[in-house]
Amino acid sequence: MNLLDKLSAIWQDVEQPFLVYKGQELRYADIVSHKLADLSSIQAGDVVALIGDFNPDSILTMLRLIDLGVVLVPLTVETRQQHDYFFESALVDVVVENGAVNRIGNQRQHQFLDQLRREKHAGLVLFSTGTTGRPKAILHDLTQFLQRFETPRPSLRTINFLLFDHIGGINTLFHTLFNTGVVIAPERRTVDSILETCAEYEVEVLPTTPTFLRMMLLSGAVPEKVPACLKVITYGTERMDQPTLDELCKLLPTVDFRQTFGMSELGIVRVKSEARDSLFMKVGGEGVETRVVDGILQIRSQTRMLGYLNAPSPFDTDGWYDTKDMVEVKDGYYKVVGRVSDVINVGGLKFMASEVELVALQYPGISFVKAFPRQNPITGQHVELLAQPAAGQAFDKNAFTAYLKSQLQSHMMPKRIKFEDISVGHRFKKV
Repeated sequence: MNLLDKLSAIWQDVEQPFLVYKGQELRYADIVSHKLADLSSIQAGDVVALIGDFNPDSILTMLRLIDLGVVLVPLTVETRQQHDYFFESALVDVVVENGAVNRIGNQRQHQFLDQLRREKHAGLVLFSTGTTGRPKAILHDLTQFLQRFETPRPSLRTINFLLFDHIGGINTLFHTLFNTGVVIAPERRTVDSILETCAEYEVEVLPTTPTFLRMMLLSGAVPEKVPACLKVITYGTERMDQPTLDELCKLLPTVDFRQTFGMSELGIVRVKSEARDSLFMKVGGEGVETRVVDGILQIRSQTRMLGYLNAPSPFDTDGWYDTKDMVEVKDGYYKVVGRVSDVINVGGLKFMASEVELVALQYPGISFVKAFPRQNPITGQHVELLAQPAAGQAFDKNAFTAYLKSQLQSHMMPKRIKFEDISVGHRFKKV
């Protein structure tokens, strides 16, 4: 049975909507009845870039492409400047956008793509979103990827905050499809718009980022504008800071805050927070193993990618993946304290950039901070700090500097503090 038929059987007797899009409440049957672009020129095994969003046409095109057995590359208009690089890196054969099908004539081959074609499996390519280096083309066996959704699980009304080209957004879509849930596609990703949409459509789950949650706090929308229907807020894709989580938990006592953790290379891993106000979590689930080597979390997963299409394999000979995340361990729970690249070494004294940020964030009137190392001819490195004061408030820079000196050890004190806005990307992560 192909995917469309399987989902049609699941939704056969369900009258509730599957998708809320631009004020329309659409059932699954409404989605699959949409008129679709002519995909007859696309063949099994083609690598197809689908530029879209969580709208009816993009969702139906995605499902039909999967049934054709293609290697799917979901992309969004927000990354258009990188599309040529994505097409080249993923060895794209066909581009589909707004109903237009354009074959671009890739001539190169790759062993992982050949493997999928031999097995007659669909594939999925996602791109890494790290702030360093060129994005890597991450290839999954999509046929196996979808098997994890076969086990029925509870489904709540979820706003799909994460994007069409993100593994979290894809996971939300298929979890909802396989479990007859309701997914709400936001028209705009601003604090006011997201909260208004949550209230209007009785959203129960908001998956988002720590940066967006801090923006919610700074906007003054919490708690007054947070609707009572919201039961769960999940956060991931970057490290959360404890002061932000503490304030959210205090202001929203009925909301369950849950940390997520995962990397596109590993597929979806299950996470259990120690408590709603704790950054410690258990990472695992069926087919997932973890270990800590020299303070760094490593994971081995049965749902891992086949490999990169444009880079060497990151797995060791036993299949372990080095996450580059430094962790504290407590009773089987892990707390991410930073990335390996965040370690700062001043004259042989090592500390994490997050330790400086934690202190700075506790100063009144600070919105965002970012600590980072700089090379130093005497001490090897020193730390510098970007700090963004809250808008519309008087801010005493000298008092802030004096506060840092009183709270930080001398080798951790920033040699330079710049007061400026800290960039937030379209994925609502600090960049």
